[in-house]
Amino acid sequence: MSSEHTARVAASGGPRRAGASASTAAATGRRTAPAAPASSPARASSAWREGDEPGRRLFLDTGPLDLEGGGRLPAVRLAYETWGTLNEARDNAVLVLHALTGDSHVTGDAGPGHPTPGWWSSLVGPGAPIDTDRYFVVAPNVLGGCQGSTGPSSTAPDGRPWGSRFPHVTVRDQVAAELRLADALGVGAWALVVGASMGGQRVLEWAATAPHRVRGLAAIATAAQTSGDQIASFHTQLAAIHADPGFAGGDYYDAPDGEGPHLGLGLARQIAHQTYRSAFELDERFGRIPQGGENPFEGGRFAVQSYLDHHGDKLARRFDANTYVVLTRTMITHDLGRDRGGVEAALAAITAKALVVAVDSDRLFLPAQSARIAAGIPGAGPVRTIHSDYGHDGFLIEAEQLGAIITEFLGGL
Repeated sequence: MSSEHTARVAASGGPRRAGASASTAAATGRRTAPAAPASSPARASSAWREGDEPGRRLFLDTGPLDLEGGGRLPAVRLAYETWGTLNEARDNAVLVLHALTGDSHVTGDAGPGHPTPGWWSSLVGPGAPIDTDRYFVVAPNVLGGCQGSTGPSSTAPDGRPWGSRFPHVTVRDQVAAELRLADALGVGAWALVVGASMGGQRVLEWAATAPHRVRGLAAIATAAQTSGDQIASFHTQLAAIHADPGFAGGDYYDAPDGEGPHLGLGLARQIAHQTYRSAFELDERFGRIPQGGENPFEGGRFAVQSYLDHHGDKLARRFDANTYVVLTRTMITHDLGRDRGGVEAALAAITAKALVVAVDSDRLFLPAQSARIAAGIPGAGPVRTIHSDYGHDGFLIEAEQLGAIITEFLGGL
């Protein structure tokens, strides 16, 4: 679910612990975590807001949307980016769907409107496995997101941010909005719908909701139904945000810099990050090495603690707490089989040719959940497995393996 491409262990930086020789560090391969740079207080929310630099974003106003849970959004806007050109036959379109803290900036450099580079630039672009010289690639920011699409940080009809009033949205609601985007772009059917983690949930929902509009799908490191273990982890992340006084029940957008729900959002990210990486990687990378000159016996941190603190702070400076809550609740309620006779019946009704990819060390979306998807979709072959020491984030890190798998699959469509 992490959207940040994190360096491999061999390339990880940061100072070695005090007193460690270069030869010792080289022998163990372990590093301390990056020291957090001194910086100004974080904004209450780092959501993209109307009037901010749009960058490469395009926008589509889709009108009102009745929600699966009974609520209604009186107006929906989707932010999206595109690369390549839709051909005359309109059969070369690829839909890329992002994970929890991702956005529409799938590929490309950082720049105005995009503080971070594309999260899948190794897989999408000219000459890449998803070749933008061949395919028309579309990437929307999900409904409920915070990077230009309608979400809790967006302005409600009364002129104030939605905040705590934003309704519950489901994966089906998100796909319903994306169907309108496809219509507006003139895409009758996608050659491929691809996504990982939370994005993979939308991939499956696309294929179940509109089977005639999905010729091929790639569901990566994901599940057809959220498990009890996943719900438990998501619940603790939500509890961390709700417990932060700065969250103010979800109505914090007018708070001064430094007074938003940064502690809660950062803690939620730390809880989640433990599921994004494998136990092996964290132990091999950090072990029990103290951070820099800190002494754990005097209140200092181990390097792995500093690493988690760093990622928590980093997310608080580029994301929005309400959005984290809304999208996490979306994942909690994800169930492809709801009102379709169960998961197996829903999978059996999918007509697309399917690629299902698991990460062997994933402890968030377990390989067994990918196996269930592959076994249930008639047009799926056996699960393809990425071998990685890095856990769930292998879908971001293991670009060479995943790229080869996607290239092979696209060649057979």
